[in-house]
Formats: sequence, structure tokens, C-alpha cells
Amino acid sequence: MFPRKHTCDEENTSPEIRIGGSKHPSWVILEDRIGMELVSQWLIWHIRSREVIPENIPKEPLITDPFEAVQGTNNFHTVGYYGPCTRPGEAHTYFFSTCMASTKNWISTGSDTRELRKAMEGYTVQYGGQAIATYHR
Repeated sequence: MFPRKHTCDEENTSPEIRIGGSKHPSWVILEDRIGMELVSQWLIWHIRSREVIPENIPKEPLITDPFEAVQGTNNFHTVGYYGPCTRPGEAHTYFFSTCMASTKNWISTGSDTRELRKAMEGYTVQYGGQAIATYHR
């Protein structure tokens, strides 16, 4: 279950995520499956050699503190993390996906899911797995 503080019902701040500290740049995507569609809630990439992404990452395109990274535009047309915000009575499943790339293939800050996935093509060297969390009101 998503802790409420990481949802629109409270602080709507990004949660801590363990990504494993690869020597390759890492990418993280948070998505919600609504029917057959995946809705991107958070896109963050160019994360270098970290075990953990701490919680409460600033909602800015270019992150310099507490580490360097780039964030994209989610399906809510904002940059950075946008947590679960289901309708009352609905439950949703959210997927945190991570992967590592062989190069720091630069794409613009604020890029969307389609642009990020295209940039990852041919450069992904390892998938870090998927964490799944649910949320309902």
C-alpha cells in the first residue's frame, strides 16, 4: 500500500526507492494501469551510482540536490512526481520500474514517457525489476 503522505490526499511527495547502485545511469518510471493504458506518474533519469532515491525529490526538471538527475513530464502535464489520486471507492495498482542504460543518452528535461522510452531503445543493459504498490480511498 502507498503511504498516504505520498498521495494527493496528503503531501504528494515522492517515496524513497531502492534502486541498487548500478555503475550505469538509472531510469525510474512510476505508472498506473487504467484499463489497457499506462499512465505515467513520475519519470526520472540520469541517476548515477545510488543505492537509494530519497523521498521528497523536488518537482523540478533538473535536480542537483540531493543528487543529480533529470525529470520528465507526467501524464498530468507537470514535471516530477505526481502521486496516486484515485476516485473514492476505486483501487489502483502502481508500478515502479527501473532500468540501467549503457550511456547517458541525453534527452530534454521535461520529456514525456514516449520520448524517454524511445531514448532508452538500444541502450538498456539491465532491468532492475519492478515494485508494485496499491492505493485506494
